[in-house]
Amino acid sequence: MPQIVDPVARRRAVAQAVLSVVAEHGLEHASLRNVADEAGLAVGSVRHCFADHDELMIFAMRELSRRIGERIRAHADRLLDPDSRIDRRAATEGLLAEFLPLSEDRRQESALWLAFTGAAHTRPELRPCAAEMQTEQHALLSRVLHEARRTGGLPADVDVVLESTQPAALLNGLTLQATLLPDRFPPKLLRQVLGRHLDALQGGG
Repeated sequence: MPQIVDPVARRRAVAQAVLSVVAEHGLEHASLRNVADEAGLAVGSVRHCFADHDELMIFAMRELSRRIGERIRAHADRLLDPDSRIDRRAATEGLLAEFLPLSEDRRQESALWLAFTGAAHTRPELRPCAAEMQTEQHALLSRVLHEARRTGGLPADVDVVLESTQPAALLNGLTLQATLLPDRFPPKLLRQVLGRHLDALQGGG
């Protein structure tokens, strides 16, 4: 009997091959041939899944975004549940920490995201996904701060629009530094900086 191929699973497997090539050799080496070799497929099989190289790169970037988003939303759902009886300060810090490269896997994930977003500067087909990720991050931070203000975790007069921009910039900056210089920005230091920022935010300063 002919083998039945799940097209969604096949596309995700090819996307994983893209990510593996980029992680090991850089985005410029993610050619159809190299990706096909990494996936253990013929180039024709990859072309059957994707119309062209641009579509493959966009799908791989969105697959990476999906994985990051799913992990973060799992934390956000617990934190933003109004009936949840969790320690909201600890849960908020845990949620924001999910954006940081606190393990080897997460550092590779961050390096991949930086590679794709950096390439978006000269590859316009990648820009919509990069913009969507930043928009989603900012919207999530705004929701977290609104909930914290509603439950008394933040001063009633805190400017949520302004304050949601600060942690986004902090997280992006820490991620960049820790990805490039992991020895100088270890996980413990990243958590300390994040915790101090949240303490200052709660204090209104």
